[in-house]
This record gives sequence, C-alpha cells and structure tokens, in this order.
Amino acid sequence: MSSPVQIPFKSMVMIDRLLDTPVYLQIVHQLINAIQRGVLTPGIQLPGSRALAQALEVHRKTIVSVYDELNAQGWTEIVPNKGTFVSNKSPAKRSDSLKYNTEFLTSYPANTGFHIKRNILLDIPGVATNSTLQFTDGLPDIRLAPLDRLSKVYGGILKRKSSHKHFGYSHVEGNEFYRDTLAGYLNNTRGLHITKRNILTTRGIHMSLYLAANLLIEKGDRVVVGDLSYYVANMIFQEAGAAIIPVPVDEDGISVEAVRSLCVSGKIRMLYLTPHHHYPTTVTLSAERRLALLSLSVQYGFIILEDDYDYDFHYNSSPVLPLTSADRHGMVVYVGSFCNSLAPGFRSGYLVAPENLIQELGKFRRIVDRQGDMLMEQALGELLEEREIQRHLKKAVKIYQERRDALCRLLTSELGEYVSFSSPPGGLSIWTAWNPDLNLMRISKNCAAKNLSLPQKLLYQTEKVTAMRLGFGNLTIPEMEQAIEILKRSV
Repeated sequence: MSSPVQIPFKSMVMIDRLLDTPVYLQIVHQLINAIQRGVLTPGIQLPGSRALAQALEVHRKTIVSVYDELNAQGWTEIVPNKGTFVSNKSPAKRSDSLKYNTEFLTSYPANTGFHIKRNILLDIPGVATNSTLQFTDGLPDIRLAPLDRLSKVYGGILKRKSSHKHFGYSHVEGNEFYRDTLAGYLNNTRGLHITKRNILTTRGIHMSLYLAANLLIEKGDRVVVGDLSYYVANMIFQEAGAAIIPVPVDEDGISVEAVRSLCVSGKIRMLYLTPHHHYPTTVTLSAERRLALLSLSVQYGFIILEDDYDYDFHYNSSPVLPLTSADRHGMVVYVGSFCNSLAPGFRSGYLVAPENLIQELGKFRRIVDRQGDMLMEQALGELLEEREIQRHLKKAVKIYQERRDALCRLLTSELGEYVSFSSPPGGLSIWTAWNPDLNLMRISKNCAAKNLSLPQKLLYQTEKVTAMRLGFGNLTIPEMEQAIEILKRSV
C-alpha cells in the first residue's frame, strides 16, 4: 500500500477556474481518470480532506464533496478510523503510481488499439481554406437565401401545439405535408405525375445516391457513367461493389451508341446521368438522346439514376424536362434537392421513384436516419405552399445569369489566350478548357498564396484533358473581378 504523502497530487490534478465545470467535479474526473489508467492503483490510500485541500489549494468542503462523489460512484471505499482508499474492486491494472505524466492523464489516444480498414476509395480532396475568395464547383450564394422568412416560419412551427407530433418518432418516408406539397411543386415545374407516395425525403443528393446504390447495386454489377462524371457518385457506386464503365460525352451529352454497345455485349445494371447540366462539363442531354436512353432502359432492363442537382437554374430558355417526366415503365429513379436552390447547409433532398421502391428505400433509410428533419421539412413545405421558394428562385436566377455573363466576359478579356469555353445554358458553373502546357495544380497553389481558393476537385488534368470547373454562384461581380485578377496573375 502506497502512502498518500508520496503522491504529488498538486501536479496530478489541474484545476481551471474559467471552465463551466465545477471545481469539485474537475477534481473528481481527474482522479477517476487516474484510477482507470492505473496511476492510482486499487488499495492505495488517499490523503485526508484537509491535507488534499491544502495540496490543491481549495476549500476543505470541496474535497469532502469530491470524496462523497467518488464513494457514491464506487471508486473509493471509506474504512472507519483509517481513511479513504481506492476500491479494490477497480478493474485498473496495478502499476507504479509514481510513473505518470500529466499528458498521459489528459490526452486522448491518437490511434485505435485495434486494426481498422482504411477506405482510400472514399477519400475526398479537402476544401478547407482561409482564403477570402473561393471558386466552387457550383455552390449558391447563401447571402441570397430567404433566411429571414425561413426563420420566422420555423420559429412559428416550434410554438404551435399542432407541431408537437413532429417531436416524436415516425415511420413515414418524411413529413407528409412537405411530401404532398413537394409533389405538387415537382409536378408543376418538372412535368411529373407523382403523389407523396412517390417521394422519399433525404439529407441531400449524396444520401439519395447512397441509399439507391446500396439497395439497387450488387457486387460486380456494371454501372455506366459519363467520361467525365461526378466523382462522389463514382465513389458511392464503387463502394457498393459496382464496376464503373465510363462512356464518352460530347456537346449533346452522353453517347447513346456507346451505351447500346455495352448493353449488347453484356448486362448493365444502372446508367447514372446528370442530364440537365452534365457534371462536370455542363452540357445538356439532347431530347433525342433522352428518348433513346429511355427506350434502351426498357429494352435491356437497366435502371436510369437521374441526378438533377441544379434543375432550378436555367437562363436562355425553359429548362428541359427530366427523363422521369417521360418514364412510363418505372425505369427512372430521380434525385434532387433544395441544397443548391437555398443553401447547402439545409441538407434537404428527395428521391422520386415508383411506390414499391420508395417503400424499400424507406426501410433502408430508417436504419441511418429514422425520419429526417420533420420540423425543417414542415417549414419548407409551408414556404412552398406560400410560394416563397418560387419567388426566391425567380429572383436568384436573374442574379446568377448576370454573374454567369460577367464571368464569361472576364474569362474572355483577361484570360482569352489561355482558356476556351462555351457559356452554359444553366447551372452555377462554367466548364473551361485550358492550354495543356499549363500545370493546374501549380496555378492552384499560386492562387492560394494570393488569397484565392481553387480547390483540387475543380481541376481536371490528364493526357486528354486540361480543364477547370469554375463556379460563379457564390461570388458577386466585384468579388469575381478580384478572383479573375488573381487567377490571371497566377497563370
């Protein structure tokens, strides 16, 4: 048994009086920590309350509270006429109580003590930056979002007694009022013919893709994507066990002949499309190819997973209706969201499909997200019903069109000798092809040094391609002018 005199409690227990945690609990937690890690071994005697109070420079009543708490939790035992001892029931291994350091007691392990599988496949290039200016791959400007109206609606929902039902658990595929309102909105804007039973709400497009991939794809299934395609979707499909097969994309979208050739040579399970504005090149899939791909899907039995991530932003004419609006055989699974329409942080997505698939996807979603955000969905449903979101989008489209045109002018006037591009009919990004002699990663580093973030995920440089996907939605025109000036100097 070690003497309490030999234990330097003053250096073992660190008290921070600026913390919200009471002093006595700080001492309790650190002593428990020391017991758990074997620094204070079972059977060791703790100092008397006066002695420990003097050592730690706290009031004796504080130490009395500490010992009461330790005893109540079973970490110590009080032996009459002898003192307080660390409980012999403690599972901590015996060790030399003097061999310790403060870091050992207060730090958390940097690595697991067991083997874990590291998934290199799911590594996404980091986008953290301290730069004031940033090019994105097509994010909206959250400064334009109707946050004041949303906060008022959300606050009103919290105060209503009728909203109490949203605070409990639910087994539906999302807020029923929102799904019903959303169905009407999608029918009016996208030419669909759906009801709320055809909608599953999600936390955004990535979650929708993940749910669909994990339910519909088996290991070894062939999934066809464009060359180039959305890197996150490709990662999700590969994680689900799919074999990714890229096919060419030209100015009219993905090649129908290439898809047909693959169907003839062997079974494909799924075709992933971003037809409204192909990611990353922004081209629109032609009407002729849309009908041809629908026909092929019926003939060869493959799923069309339609990712309509920025349908709401179209400038030159009316937006082209999604493939699912013409789907008469239940071959298309349609995913969209309000993340770009409002702000990415809202994480409000949806998946549209025949009712039997929605039911199965609902079972799968409930494992990871039991019911979604019922309160936020109620708020979005009310904003749709009062047409607040529709009015916001109408204003935002005009602003984004001005920003698109401004970026096109700046690229031509300031960087015309290095870059070529076509003005996209919609979306929040421009696909720019650059002189192949340029090193895009070096340009990105030069930009970072000048307060402009040009993330790696926007850069496409291979033997065949030297290109950047430059988002303009998040930048005002003056900000865009600064960004292009920095990009010009970096090139």
